[in-house]
Amino acid sequence: MTKHVVVAGAGHAAGQLAQSLRMDGFEGKITLIGDEPYAPYQRPPLSKGLIAGTETVDDLYLRQAGGYDDISVDLVLGKRVEKIDRVAKSVVLSDGKTLSYDTLVLATGTRVRELPVPDAKLSGVHYLRTLDDALALQQAMAAGKNLTVIGGGFIGLEIAASAAKAGLNVTVLEAADRLMGRAVSNEISAFYKAHHEAQGVSVKTGVGISALNGEAAVEAVELADGSTLASDLVVIGIGVLPNSELASEAGLETDNGIVVDELCRTTDHEILAIGDCTNHPNAFAGTRMRLESVQNAVDQARTASQVICGTPKPYSALPWFWSDQFDLRLQIAGLITGSTNAVVRQGEETDSFSVFHYGSEGIIACEAVSAPKDFMAAKMMIAKKINPDPAQLADPSIPIRDLMRG
Repeated sequence: MTKHVVVAGAGHAAGQLAQSLRMDGFEGKITLIGDEPYAPYQRPPLSKGLIAGTETVDDLYLRQAGGYDDISVDLVLGKRVEKIDRVAKSVVLSDGKTLSYDTLVLATGTRVRELPVPDAKLSGVHYLRTLDDALALQQAMAAGKNLTVIGGGFIGLEIAASAAKAGLNVTVLEAADRLMGRAVSNEISAFYKAHHEAQGVSVKTGVGISALNGEAAVEAVELADGSTLASDLVVIGIGVLPNSELASEAGLETDNGIVVDELCRTTDHEILAIGDCTNHPNAFAGTRMRLESVQNAVDQARTASQVICGTPKPYSALPWFWSDQFDLRLQIAGLITGSTNAVVRQGEETDSFSVFHYGSEGIIACEAVSAPKDFMAAKMMIAKKINPDPAQLADPSIPIRDLMRG
């Protein structure tokens, strides 16, 4: 019987796990160990509300002050797990302390991928992964400054939107030939490029970076063609890497993350792993994958809780994502990989539409721009295998609720 659950990590997945364990009736000891000085918090607002000043640090916490005492969870903050002893079933912390566990859960998350060019560590160069990163960027942002965002994914574009609204002169540089290329369709990429440009953001795709130039602080970004771009601030958002070294050093299987089964178990079944750091079998992708999303972190935490409490249910949640940029909300249900036909459905308002993706067995994904009804309908269509005729789906005069009837 599990008496002590030790969690390596204190991010969103870890915070959700602690809450789920208590809700599922676990009465043993729970210890969360995180290397940041903060209790578990939400990361999505870091690139939006927090740096824009519309949300405060207190708004981000999953539970407010005293919330973990209320559910009898021990928080060990400002420290990290350095080593796992699987034989002794214990972990060694960065302060030398040893903790024994009955079940260990790895919620180690990810770290930023660093830009491999000269002078990438100059003052004025920022990454955004942690709360401290966001607070430093918020402090540095000021109207009239020239901000260069390197990376045209979700994080980069959210930062660009927040900065442009704050009055900065923003340029986005993306190495690929389109924005958000790993996550969205061509239709969505093109729309968001045009929308950013309409809001005053300069967007350059297919651009390589040679160096960051400056003395003590960054002054310019040098492009691969030899040209330079004057920059008072640079934010680098070129992806993340899974923190799987702790697991690997303990002899657990890793492959672009910590390898787990459908119950979030590693190759040692007394050690589970959840969240962005995991490589898991995904029923909707039909293969293994690593998902960087709040949905995955929350749902895997719930799965792990059920496993620990003796009521295991395989992880089978539909992947979904969202991104807020300017006045638009992009919501994605499912995975566009495997799309063979894309159907565009115009929304009720200007700049509102959805792209439904059909695969070999029907609808597999939907990208909804400021179209929450389409997003919610798509989640149900995919889950229940409801596949309306594409021509009817493309006709906005037919209510989406009618199409839900199949």
